[in-house]
Amino acid sequence: MSYRYVICDVFTRTRFGGNQLAVVPDARGLSDRQMQQIAREFNFSETTFVLPPERGHDRRVRIFTPAAEVPFAGHPNIGTAFVLAATGAFGAVDAPRTVTFEERAGLVPITVRRRDGTIWCELSAPERLSLGATVSAASLASALSLDADDVVTANHPPLVVSVGLPFLVAELRDRRALARARPDLRGFDALTAQGAVPDVHLYVRSADDFDLRARMFAPLDGVAEDPATGSANCALAGLLLHCGSPADGAGSWRIAQGVEMGRPSVLEARAEKRGGVVTATWVGGASVMVSEGMIDAG
Repeated sequence: MSYRYVICDVFTRTRFGGNQLAVVPDARGLSDRQMQQIAREFNFSETTFVLPPERGHDRRVRIFTPAAEVPFAGHPNIGTAFVLAATGAFGAVDAPRTVTFEERAGLVPITVRRRDGTIWCELSAPERLSLGATVSAASLASALSLDADDVVTANHPPLVVSVGLPFLVAELRDRRALARARPDLRGFDALTAQGAVPDVHLYVRSADDFDLRARMFAPLDGVAEDPATGSANCALAGLLLHCGSPADGAGSWRIAQGVEMGRPSVLEARAEKRGGVVTATWVGGASVMVSEGMIDAG
C-alpha cells in the first residue's frame, strides 16, 4: 500500500535550511516495523506518522529517528503542525489556534498562527523541567574533542536536562570552541557509562542577532549532528531561567543552530517561573514546504 508523505524544512524560512522532516499525514494501517523502516529510508533525524486521536484531541503523532521511536521531539511537532495547517487539515488559519497532539510523552499543545506572511508554530513542552545526572567538564570535553577549559561551569555543570526528551547540556566559552566541537565515539561511550544520555547539546552566549548559538550531537542515536533541536533548546530555556534570578518571571531567547553544518536555523524559546520553579517552556519557529510524494510501505 502507498502512503503520501510531505517533506518540509523546520525552524527556517528558507528552503534547504533548518531541519528536514518527513511527515506521513495519514499513517493508518502502518505497523511499528513499517514506520521504523520508512524513517530509516528517509534517514532524516526524525520522521512523523499522523494518526487519529485516541483521547479526544486533534491528532496522535508518533516520532521515529532512523534507529528508534522517541516519546517527544521539538522540530517534528513544529513541522507536523505546519504541514497539517498548510495543507488545510485544520481549516483556514485566519486567527491563532491551538491544536493538541497525543504523544508517548504526553499531550503537546501547539499554537498555529500566521506571522510575517508565513505559518508559525510554537509548542508547549509536555513535561516540566527536570534535571538529571552531571558529568565533569573533562568528560564532556573529551567526547567533543575539546579542552576542559572550553567548558563553562560557572552557571551549571554539564548536566542532563529534559522537558520530555533528555539531553546532556553544556555551555562553552565562545563560538570558536563551538565551531571546533567534533564527536568522539569513545568519549560518548564514556558519558553513557557515567549515567548521562548520549545526546549532547552545546551552547554559547551570543552578542549579535541571537542570544544563544547551539549545536547538538547524537552519534550513538544515528544523528551525527542535528541542525535544529527544538526539544533541547526548549529544555535549555528552562535551564537558563532555573539558573538565573530566583525571582519569578519569564525569559525568552533567540537561538541559532545548524550554522556550522550549512543548514542555518532560527529557534525562539521561552520559559516561565512561578514559586521559584520553572513551570512551563515553549519553542517555536517557521517552516517551509520542500516536496511531497508517495512511498510504498511494502
